[in-house]
Amino acid sequence: MLWGNKRLALQLAMGAATVAMTAGAASAAVISGEANGLTWTAQSTIIGVGATGQGTVDINGVTRLGPGGAATYLPDPAKHSGAAALIMQYANGSRFICSGSLVGGGLSIVTAGHCVSSGGGVEDADLVKTTAYFWDYSTQGDERVPFNASAVAIDVVDYTVHQDYTGEVIDQNDIAVLRLADYAPAFAQRYELYDEGDLTGKNFNVTGYGGRSEVGGALGVSGLPSTGYLREGDNKYDYAWGDSRFQGFFTDVDANGENFFGKAQIEFSYISDFDNGLQAQNQSRRIANALGLGPLGNTFFNDLGLGAREVGVAGGDSGGGAFINGKLASVNSYGLTFGTSFGDIDGRLNSSFGEFSGYVPIFIHTDFINDAIAAVPEPTTWALMIGGFGLAGASLRRRRLAVAKA
Repeated sequence: MLWGNKRLALQLAMGAATVAMTAGAASAAVISGEANGLTWTAQSTIIGVGATGQGTVDINGVTRLGPGGAATYLPDPAKHSGAAALIMQYANGSRFICSGSLVGGGLSIVTAGHCVSSGGGVEDADLVKTTAYFWDYSTQGDERVPFNASAVAIDVVDYTVHQDYTGEVIDQNDIAVLRLADYAPAFAQRYELYDEGDLTGKNFNVTGYGGRSEVGGALGVSGLPSTGYLREGDNKYDYAWGDSRFQGFFTDVDANGENFFGKAQIEFSYISDFDNGLQAQNQSRRIANALGLGPLGNTFFNDLGLGAREVGVAGGDSGGGAFINGKLASVNSYGLTFGTSFGDIDGRLNSSFGEFSGYVPIFIHTDFINDAIAAVPEPTTWALMIGGFGLAGASLRRRRLAVAKA
């Protein structure tokens, strides 16, 4: 097998890797596995260098993070008005928050597949309702969405989940397009797709309604209330797991059909690490060097971050967009740590310094997204279908979508 003892040496050095989705997702099941001797744990579930919230409130006698946010990470109305908060409601009464980006003419939202699906290219059978919320930051300021009554709420009426999404944590097909019942408000930006190929080494801006921090990357997610406040920040795509410089280390498939992380496609799954300016927390460099390819990390992955604007994604940011030149370049997908030996400042998967954030790139999914957008009928067309064709028309639509998703 390629790498031989070098692979074994890395496995022994890493110990146990911990992986988790970046959202309160449809499933909270914990999954454990072993990849060629490396044990890892996965769980389906924007932290800045400084605090991503400000102000405190007394909750049961304990002073905690209150409403508001540090100006460094507040959304720009001119750039982030098309970022939607998503609330998924399930048959058992549970509710989860994710994030998404408005695309097309205003009837479609791109998000992570795991926000609405457990795999198989379809939405979860017990998903009762999904609602998208938009907020006009140019007039209404930093408020908690969707929990503020002034947010514009629009129901989702259909789901198109990538047919190759497996439900595994690290999956380059973790993407879905949601269809809205009506147009998003006029103030909400419609994003174009970034389809210029390989993202390695490119800086990006990322958004999400996920967890905040009273301190920042030194402690990761903390404070109440946490989710529901849109945050944004910057980072750099370090590499994809299929980067040719790794010579197949992460993507080679064994006799059981499994790569380093599982059976899902991961060649184009991109990561960024959460840097604090110190080599000790430079996980991208340390992982690369551990592969035994000489000074690989020192040569290619020696970036120590972007300063105060550096961020990592957190729970609830799943499905949120990352942008290059204002175009949607990727979707937030998962969080990953290889532990303190490889830079995680506290060894816990909590969006702290030294952890990875994982992204699904748009450029490999432009056809999927555009086809889903093109399949969206105008709201007036829906009315004609219901009024003129009744149940027969609805049945035809269901069959057509089933074929498209198969």
